Amino acid sequence: MKKKNDPIAEARRYVENACRTLNENGELNIETKRYEDEKYVRAAGNYLWLGVLLALDAVFKVRKDRRTCVDINAYLDAVGKRDRKLLSYVNTGYDVMHLSMTYDGVPAKGVSDEGVRLANAIIDRCETMM
Repeated sequence: MKKKNDPIAEARRYVENACRTLNENGELNIETKRYEDEKYVRAAGNYLWLGVLLALDAVFKVRKDRRTCVDINAYLDAVGKRDRKLLSYVNTGYDVMHLSMTYDGVPAKGVSDEGVRLANAIIDRCETMM
C-alpha cells in the first residue's frame, strides 16, 4: 500500500497512468511504430513530466506551492548543483516528455518509450537522494 503523502509513489503512479493511456487508448500502428492519435501521446507526455516534477520537488524544493509555475531553469540550477547525471536526465527528459510528447505530440513509439525510460530514471535517482 502506498503512503498517502509519498511523492515518489505518486510520481510512479503518474508514470503508470501514462503507460496505461498509451496502451489502452493509443492505437499503435505496428508497421510504422507510430501512434495513430497524438492526443494520447500528448496526455502521456504530460503525465510523465508531471510525475518527474513531483519527484524533483520532493528532493529540491524548487516550487514552494504546487499551484505555482516554475521555470525549467530553476530546476536545472538546483539539480546541477547537486547531481550532474540527474541534470543530464532532466535536460533530455524535458526535451522528450515536455516538448516532443506534450507540445509536439510526436507519435513515434520510440519517443514515448524513451520518455517512460527517462521518467523512471529520474524518479529512481530522486528516490535515492531523499
